[in-house]
Amino acid sequence: MRLRNIPHADSVVQSHEAVIMDAESRRGRWQQVFGNDRPIRIEIGMGKGRFLLGMAQEHPEINYIGMERYSSVLLRALEKYDRYGQKGACEEPKESDGKGFHALDNVRFLCMDACELEQVFAPREVDRIYLNFSDPWPKARHARRRLTSSGFLERYARVLVPGGELEFKTDNRALFDFSLDQVEGTAGWELKMHTRDLHHNEVMNAGNIMTEYEEKFSAMGNPIFKLIAAVSC
Repeated sequence: MRLRNIPHADSVVQSHEAVIMDAESRRGRWQQVFGNDRPIRIEIGMGKGRFLLGMAQEHPEINYIGMERYSSVLLRALEKYDRYGQKGACEEPKESDGKGFHALDNVRFLCMDACELEQVFAPREVDRIYLNFSDPWPKARHARRRLTSSGFLERYARVLVPGGELEFKTDNRALFDFSLDQVEGTAGWELKMHTRDLHHNEVMNAGNIMTEYEEKFSAMGNPIFKLIAAVSC
């Protein structure tokens, strides 16, 4: 799918109060950014932000950082952050509500590529990483670009706390099978649980917040795959 460029996206992103532009200078000091010692969890490739904002709303005791490399996509998440009300991640407020996700103090955004992860987060600084409906990069020669490839798993392991977890959701069977193989074949990782039909798995679906893609794909009858893996050392 061709990404549509939005001319004013860069300026909005750069000036928005919830976007951290000098992220590298915050490395090792993210708890200071939030002003507390709560766990820090990040979503890589957060898209339009429904999942991240929903999680932040449901779990005020956790700090959330959304990473998105494209400013035109991040802009849509920021619009949702500014506009949507406190009634639920999927529900737009009435004008009289007067509240938006901007009232949350546990959300920040980054416009950056996942390859730069270690430049922004120090070892053992992140509690959990979420990957939702990542680009499958279907051609074999592009396998290393997949966000669940061993190279990325090694990066994640270095910034995660011991026992820190990775949660991955997709509707792409080939990518899911690849991801299972990568987790099981990458030193320092342990596969904790997985399912090939998330919405019919009572345990793994508990507390699930759907992304925009997840809602679309599941409505088409596509099963949703999910795995949870943890850093084992």
